[in-house]
Amino acid sequence: RYYPDPVLGVRCHSLGLPDDAALACIRRMFELMYEHQGIGLAAPQVGWNARVFVVNIDIEDHDPASERVFIDPQLTHPSQPPEEGEEGCLSLPGLRLAVDRTPQVNVRATGIDGVQFDLESDGILARCIQHENDHLDGILITARVSTLQRISVDGVLREMRDDWQQREEES
Repeated sequence: RYYPDPVLGVRCHSLGLPDDAALACIRRMFELMYEHQGIGLAAPQVGWNARVFVVNIDIEDHDPASERVFIDPQLTHPSQPPEEGEEGCLSLPGLRLAVDRTPQVNVRATGIDGVQFDLESDGILARCIQHENDHLDGILITARVSTLQRISVDGVLREMRDDWQQREEES
């Protein structure tokens, strides 16, 4: 789903333990993420209202051993000052923005196997987890940037809204 699809602005519902249909959707999320050259993808980005996201920061080889599934994640942030880093988003194609994120994050979630786990992460993985978790709360990167950055991309966002509206009217 692409901006400004309303599904991207909705807080998602808890999934609980994944059933066969959820597992199939999660597998498809990985396929779509790789197809669009992303390192993370959240359920609302595929039109699924569930607190689920997938991540694989191994962008070169898509090593299955690096695939991570986060179901019903809960994040905590160690008290550290945020760091600015460039982020893109598959729901905002072509847009790259400087976003402040804490450099480290702790997450408790359920994995694809239905087992709860805890993970401490930093670097690009921590940034990706925070980005994808924002999607589960209906937050896009455009809400995490300075007013000046938002103003600078307003024309691009307006064009995306116009394109989306035209596609909706045609369907």
